[in-house]
Amino acid sequence: MKKLIILFAVVVNFVGFTTMAQEVSKAKFAFNEEKHDFKKISQGTPVTVEFVYTNVGTESLQITEVKPTFDCVIVDVLPKGADGRPLPVPPGGAGVIKIAYNASIAVPFSKGITVLSKSTTPTKTLYLVGEVVAK
Repeated sequence: MKKLIILFAVVVNFVGFTTMAQEVSKAKFAFNEEKHDFKKISQGTPVTVEFVYTNVGTESLQITEVKPTFDCVIVDVLPKGADGRPLPVPPGGAGVIKIAYNASIAVPFSKGITVLSKSTTPTKTLYLVGEVVAK
């Protein structure tokens, strides 16, 4: 019985510690979409999409980096400061991650953009899919 009580105390303590560790950052993304399908795009036609997000957390959300996994993307993160770096988004505030894709090669595509932040989900991947068709 004594071992059972000790085991129960250890489990309760571990669960409490794990919960505290997960709540270090209370900033949280809510994207309007996490995967955008361009459908069919004419070859040589650049296309853009805006991934709009809201901070549904209780603390400011800071994007630290946006990394495309391919070369034919231009990334812009708003809001940004005079130095060009993303500004923190307050609770209830919104931001935009703008992506441009240069449809230069006629092939189906699926591309990822990794968003790093100080939030409850520090790594988020956004996706672009579609098919580039020859003119």
